[in-house]
Amino acid sequence: MSVAFAPGSRNRLTEHDLDRFPGDTLFDRVGRAICHAGCLPRKELYEAWEVARRVRRLHRGGRVVDAAGGAGLLAHLMILLDDTSSEAIVVDPTLPPSSATVHTALANPWPRLEHRVSFVACDISHFGLTPGDVVVSSHACGALSDRILERAIAARAVVAVLPCCHELATCDTGPLAGWLDGPLAIDVMRAIRLEQSGYRVWTQTIAPEITPKNRLLIGVPDARPC
Repeated sequence: MSVAFAPGSRNRLTEHDLDRFPGDTLFDRVGRAICHAGCLPRKELYEAWEVARRVRRLHRGGRVVDAAGGAGLLAHLMILLDDTSSEAIVVDPTLPPSSATVHTALANPWPRLEHRVSFVACDISHFGLTPGDVVVSSHACGALSDRILERAIAARAVVAVLPCCHELATCDTGPLAGWLDGPLAIDVMRAIRLEQSGYRVWTQTIAPEITPKNRLLIGVPDARPC
Protein backbone atom coordinates (compact mmCIF):
# COMPACT_ATOMS: atom_id res chain seq x y z
CA MET A 1 0.00 0.00 0.00
CA SER A 2 1.41 3.41 -0.98
CA VAL A 3 1.79 6.07 1.68
CA ALA A 4 0.11 9.41 0.97
CA PHE A 5 2.45 12.31 0.26
CA ALA A 6 1.39 14.75 2.98
CA PRO A 7 2.31 18.37 2.15
CA GLY A 8 2.37 19.24 5.86
CA SER A 9 5.04 16.69 6.74
CA ARG A 10 8.15 17.86 8.56
CA ASN A 11 10.24 15.25 6.73
CA ARG A 12 13.00 16.71 4.61
CA LEU A 13 12.63 16.73 0.86
CA THR A 14 15.47 14.75 -0.72
CA GLU A 15 16.34 13.32 -4.10
CA HIS A 16 14.14 10.34 -3.22
CA ASP A 17 11.19 12.73 -3.68
CA LEU A 18 12.13 13.97 -7.14
CA ASP A 19 9.40 11.93 -8.83
CA ARG A 20 6.83 13.88 -6.79
CA PHE A 21 7.62 16.95 -8.94
CA PRO A 22 7.66 15.63 -12.53
CA GLY A 23 6.16 18.56 -14.40
CA ASP A 24 7.47 21.72 -16.04
CA THR A 25 5.48 24.13 -13.84
CA LEU A 26 7.39 26.63 -11.75
CA PHE A 27 6.30 24.84 -8.58
CA ASP A 28 7.59 21.47 -9.80
CA ARG A 29 10.88 22.99 -10.92
CA VAL A 30 11.32 24.65 -7.52
CA GLY A 31 10.35 21.38 -5.84
CA ARG A 32 13.08 19.50 -7.68
CA ALA A 33 15.64 22.15 -6.74
CA ILE A 34 14.67 21.85 -3.07
CA CYS A 35 14.90 18.05 -3.32
CA HIS A 36 18.46 18.43 -4.60
CA ALA A 37 19.23 20.78 -1.69
CA GLY A 38 18.04 18.08 0.72
CA CYS A 39 17.75 20.34 3.75
CA LEU A 40 14.19 21.70 4.02
CA PRO A 41 11.03 20.15 5.48
CA ARG A 42 8.32 19.35 2.96
CA LYS A 43 5.84 21.69 4.67
CA GLU A 44 8.20 24.65 4.26
CA LEU A 45 8.07 24.34 0.47
CA TYR A 46 4.27 24.25 0.42
CA GLU A 47 3.85 27.03 3.00
CA ALA A 48 6.28 29.38 1.27
CA TRP A 49 4.71 28.71 -2.13
CA GLU A 50 1.19 29.40 -0.89
CA VAL A 51 2.21 32.62 0.85
CA ALA A 52 4.26 33.91 -2.10
CA ARG A 53 1.68 33.22 -4.79
CA ARG A 54 -1.16 34.79 -2.78
CA VAL A 55 0.86 37.93 -2.08
CA ARG A 56 1.90 38.23 -5.71
CA ARG A 57 -1.70 37.97 -6.87
CA LEU A 58 -2.42 41.15 -4.91
CA HIS A 59 0.81 43.13 -5.20
CA ARG A 60 3.75 43.22 -7.59
CA GLY A 61 7.12 44.92 -7.45
CA GLY A 62 8.91 46.38 -4.46
CA ARG A 63 11.99 45.34 -2.51
CA VAL A 64 11.15 42.08 -0.76
CA VAL A 65 12.09 41.74 2.91
CA ASP A 66 11.67 38.20 4.24
CA ALA A 67 11.46 38.77 8.01
CA ALA A 68 12.71 35.91 10.21
CA GLY A 69 13.19 34.17 6.87
CA GLY A 70 15.51 31.37 7.93
CA ALA A 71 16.74 29.60 4.79
CA GLY A 72 15.10 32.25 2.63
CA LEU A 73 12.88 30.11 0.42
CA LEU A 74 10.03 32.62 0.59
CA ALA A 75 12.30 35.45 -0.55
CA HIS A 76 13.47 33.45 -3.57
CA LEU A 77 9.90 32.53 -4.52
CA MET A 78 8.80 36.15 -4.35
CA ILE A 79 11.41 37.02 -6.99
CA LEU A 80 10.64 33.98 -9.15
CA LEU A 81 6.93 34.84 -9.16
CA ASP A 82 7.51 38.51 -9.96
CA ASP A 83 10.69 39.48 -11.76
CA THR A 84 9.89 43.19 -11.41
CA SER A 85 11.22 43.13 -7.83
CA SER A 86 14.85 44.09 -8.08
CA GLU A 87 15.97 42.37 -4.89
CA ALA A 88 14.97 40.31 -1.88
CA ILE A 89 16.64 40.41 1.52
CA VAL A 90 16.35 37.64 4.08
CA VAL A 91 16.48 39.19 7.55
CA ASP A 92 17.00 36.80 10.46
CA PRO A 93 19.00 37.14 13.71
CA THR A 94 20.44 33.65 13.20
CA LEU A 95 20.82 32.57 9.60
CA PRO A 96 20.90 28.77 9.35
CA PRO A 97 23.55 26.91 7.31
CA SER A 98 20.72 25.77 5.03
CA SER A 99 20.36 29.34 3.74
CA ALA A 100 23.50 29.01 1.60
CA THR A 101 22.46 25.54 0.43
CA VAL A 102 18.99 26.68 -0.63
CA HIS A 103 20.36 29.79 -2.33
CA THR A 104 22.82 27.75 -4.39
CA ALA A 105 20.20 25.13 -5.27
CA LEU A 106 17.85 27.81 -6.64
CA ALA A 107 20.48 30.05 -8.23
CA ASN A 108 21.77 27.14 -10.35
CA PRO A 109 18.58 26.82 -12.44
CA TRP A 110 17.76 30.54 -12.08
CA PRO A 111 21.07 32.44 -12.28
CA ARG A 112 19.32 35.80 -11.93
CA LEU A 113 18.74 34.98 -8.27
CA GLU A 114 22.45 34.85 -7.45
CA HIS A 115 22.92 38.58 -6.91
CA ARG A 116 19.30 39.54 -6.23
CA VAL A 117 18.77 37.61 -3.00
CA SER A 118 20.93 38.51 -0.02
CA PHE A 119 21.02 37.66 3.68
CA VAL A 120 21.33 39.96 6.70
CA ALA A 121 21.84 38.60 10.23
CA CYS A 122 19.60 41.07 12.05
CA ASP A 123 16.34 41.31 13.97
CA ILE A 124 13.58 42.92 11.91
CA SER A 125 13.20 45.51 14.69
CA HIS A 126 16.60 46.93 13.72
CA PHE A 127 16.36 46.61 9.95
CA GLY A 128 15.61 49.75 7.96
CA LEU A 129 12.37 49.45 6.02
CA THR A 130 11.22 51.95 3.40
CA PRO A 131 7.92 52.80 1.71
CA GLY A 132 7.41 50.43 -1.20
CA ASP A 133 9.02 47.46 0.55
CA VAL A 134 7.10 44.19 0.62
CA VAL A 135 7.59 42.61 4.04
CA VAL A 136 6.69 38.92 4.21
CA SER A 137 6.99 36.36 6.96
CA SER A 138 5.89 32.73 7.03
CA HIS A 139 5.15 31.46 10.55
CA ALA A 140 6.20 34.52 12.49
CA CYS A 141 6.01 33.12 16.01
CA GLY A 142 4.12 34.84 18.81
CA ALA A 143 4.72 38.54 19.26
CA LEU A 144 7.11 38.56 16.30
CA SER A 145 4.07 38.93 14.03
CA ASP A 146 3.14 42.10 15.91
CA ARG A 147 6.66 43.52 15.64
CA ILE A 148 6.68 42.88 11.90
CA LEU A 149 3.31 44.58 11.52
CA GLU A 150 4.43 47.56 13.62
CA ARG A 151 7.61 48.04 11.59
CA ALA A 152 5.78 47.71 8.28
CA ILE A 153 3.07 50.17 9.35
CA ALA A 154 5.69 52.70 10.48
CA ALA A 155 7.41 52.47 7.08
CA ARG A 156 4.14 52.31 5.07
CA ALA A 157 5.35 49.04 3.56
CA VAL A 158 3.23 46.25 2.13
CA VAL A 159 3.07 43.40 4.65
CA ALA A 160 2.02 39.75 4.74
CA VAL A 161 2.32 37.49 7.76
CA LEU A 162 1.34 33.89 8.45
CA PRO A 163 1.24 33.97 12.28
CA CYS A 164 1.80 31.00 14.55
CA CYS A 165 2.43 30.16 18.23
CA HIS A 166 0.04 32.84 19.47
CA GLU A 167 1.10 34.11 22.89
CA LEU A 168 -2.11 34.73 24.80
CA ALA A 169 -0.28 36.39 27.69
CA THR A 170 1.39 39.07 25.56
CA CYS A 171 -0.60 39.42 22.29
CA ASP A 172 -3.72 41.58 22.08
CA THR A 173 -7.09 39.80 22.04
CA GLY A 174 -8.98 43.08 22.41
CA PRO A 175 -12.59 42.62 23.61
CA LEU A 176 -13.02 39.45 21.53
CA ALA A 177 -11.79 36.71 23.86
CA GLY A 178 -15.30 36.13 25.21
CA TRP A 179 -16.57 35.15 21.74
CA LEU A 180 -13.54 33.88 19.84
CA ASP A 181 -10.78 31.49 20.81
CA GLY A 182 -7.59 33.30 21.82
CA PRO A 183 -5.46 32.81 18.66
CA LEU A 184 -8.32 33.86 16.36
CA ALA A 185 -9.05 36.92 18.50
CA ILE A 186 -5.38 37.93 18.27
CA ASP A 187 -5.38 37.66 14.47
CA VAL A 188 -8.66 39.56 14.15
CA MET A 189 -7.16 42.40 16.21
CA ARG A 190 -4.11 42.39 13.94
CA ALA A 191 -6.34 42.79 10.88
CA ILE A 192 -8.26 45.60 12.59
CA ARG A 193 -5.00 47.32 13.55
CA LEU A 194 -3.84 47.26 9.93
CA GLU A 195 -7.13 48.69 8.68
CA GLN A 196 -7.13 51.42 11.31
CA SER A 197 -3.59 52.32 10.20
CA GLY A 198 -4.78 53.09 6.68
CA TYR A 199 -4.25 49.72 5.02
CA ARG A 200 -6.40 47.76 2.66
CA VAL A 201 -6.60 44.31 4.27
CA TRP A 202 -7.06 40.80 2.94
CA THR A 203 -7.62 37.80 5.22
CA GLN A 204 -7.00 34.45 3.58
CA THR A 205 -6.27 30.86 4.56
CA ILE A 206 -3.99 28.25 3.08
CA ALA A 207 -4.90 24.57 3.11
CA PRO A 208 -5.00 23.10 6.62
CA GLU A 209 -3.31 19.98 5.21
CA ILE A 210 -0.19 22.14 4.85
CA THR A 211 -0.41 23.75 8.29
CA PRO A 212 -3.13 24.18 10.92
CA LYS A 213 -1.69 27.69 11.56
CA ASN A 214 -3.02 28.79 8.22
CA ARG A 215 -4.39 32.34 8.53
CA LEU A 216 -2.63 34.68 6.11
CA LEU A 217 -2.93 38.43 6.75
CA ILE A 218 -2.02 40.80 3.91
CA GLY A 219 -2.02 44.59 4.06
CA VAL A 220 -1.32 47.19 1.37
CA PRO A 221 -1.16 50.90 2.29
CA ASP A 222 -4.24 52.70 1.03
CA ALA A 223 -3.40 55.50 -1.37
CA ARG A 224 -6.19 57.58 0.13
CA PRO A 225 -5.44 59.80 3.16
CA CYS A 226 -5.91 58.02 6.50
